[in-house]
Amino acid sequence: IIKALRILGQSVEVTLGFIGEVALAFSNWLRGNAKTRRQDILFFVEQSGPRALAIVTLIALLVGMILAYLGSVQLRQLGAQVYVADLVAIGMVREMGALMTAVIMAGRTGAAYAAQLGTMQVNEEIDALKTMGISTMEFLVLPRLIALVLVMPVLCIYADAIGIVGGAIVATSMDVNFLQYILQTQGAVDWVDISVGLTKSIFFGILIALAGCQAGIYCGRNSDAVGMAATNAVVRAIVYLVVADAAFNILYDKMGI
Repeated sequence: IIKALRILGQSVEVTLGFIGEVALAFSNWLRGNAKTRRQDILFFVEQSGPRALAIVTLIALLVGMILAYLGSVQLRQLGAQVYVADLVAIGMVREMGALMTAVIMAGRTGAAYAAQLGTMQVNEEIDALKTMGISTMEFLVLPRLIALVLVMPVLCIYADAIGIVGGAIVATSMDVNFLQYILQTQGAVDWVDISVGLTKSIFFGILIALAGCQAGIYCGRNSDAVGMAATNAVVRAIVYLVVADAAFNILYDKMGI
């Protein structure tokens, strides 16, 4: 037990140190002193944004349909099928849109970040950057972090819309008029609900980037270590996401949002 606690303490110490270095690099970037290239940020925005639309579309559509089917089982008994629109809209906008998009990006982009940086570590490219006096946080980590933070809210909104469409497909098969479904959705969702999901998505993007980049930067020096880094990135990111989502929900409940 003592050994396990010691390992856990060392892991927490390394993680906090990494977060501190990223925060310093971000402050330098805000002041315009960082060696972060704009073209790198745009490259990672394209990599993590438009190229992820297909899988986000598929998952969000299916999640919206699943929510509608689950709600219809009970609502049909009460003759209140129209309230499927409320269930799907609130569920997607406040919770499932941001969370499912984050899980997809953790498996897709977080693992890619870990593999890219891990391969650079194996090839001693990171050591070469340090030798030249270039900050790896500013040159390698920050562009990936900024790109994911910019992309996640957009993907979240997109997933919300696609999920609502998925719910509409199911609702129209339950004798709910499509126009009635849209009007019910508009009445159920307000800007507070939308801001809840967007806030989550921004923090989720930060957590995914931190998990992926940390796993890659601290990767070992062989090919097996690169695979382990990608695995660790996904596992850590999903754990971070679930814990953060629970914390957000508790906070919103206490605030009455």
